[in-house]
Amino acid sequence: MSDRYQKKTTAYSSDDTGSSCRTADDSFPAHSSGRRTPDGRMTGGKKPDRFSRTAKALLVLIVIGIAGKAFLAFFPFGADISRLENVSVPGWIDVQIIEIDGASRRGENLSRLSDIVIHYVGNPGSTAQQNRDYFNSPESSVSSHFVVGLEGEIIQCIPLNEISSASNDRNRDTISIEVCHPDESGKFTDASYRSLIRLAAWLCDIGGLHSDDIIRHYDITGKLCPLYYVEHEDAWHQLKSDVARSM
Repeated sequence: MSDRYQKKTTAYSSDDTGSSCRTADDSFPAHSSGRRTPDGRMTGGKKPDRFSRTAKALLVLIVIGIAGKAFLAFFPFGADISRLENVSVPGWIDVQIIEIDGASRRGENLSRLSDIVIHYVGNPGSTAQQNRDYFNSPESSVSSHFVVGLEGEIIQCIPLNEISSASNDRNRDTISIEVCHPDESGKFTDASYRSLIRLAAWLCDIGGLHSDDIIRHYDITGKLCPLYYVEHEDAWHQLKSDVARSM
């Protein structure tokens, strides 16, 4: 074997430690900067970058968290909606469920219950019965779960576990309440107000919600509904406080 061929298979260091010697049958990596001990073990090589591994793990957790939130946005999980189907409705609520027509009542289940949405009917002087009957007519494509009348009467129009057609893209996870009002100001009568507080407190109780989970149509779309309680923020905060005290 010539000296030239031998140089291709064996490289020698300038010192006698073997720190950079590598032969054809050596098994340690070429990029290692460690030293070989007399018994053949390697020492002093590069250690794993623990900081880098920790950072990668945190990045994975962040990605999983973001993906989880996105999943819940499209496939939400919340309160057990089946229990709303079987809840016992108190006697002070007049149950008059409207017919399924694919518009006012679609017959579709809520995905979960996140909030209670307060509306005003926008038709001064109209009664709860008139609004309920309109929801049930061929001309209507809107509805709410409940209508509170001028004298405090409450009519249920949609089953608690189904979606209404009142709160735009929040129909799938909210219960809606329409409240009648005597004039253009949109302010509720005292009787209507008391019944609304009672109803909202009861819904919070059976749905596992808090008074902070009571919102306005305005909070979803910016529509001035319920008008008086959009134009008078103090009255809105008082309403939520009254619900909290009634729970």
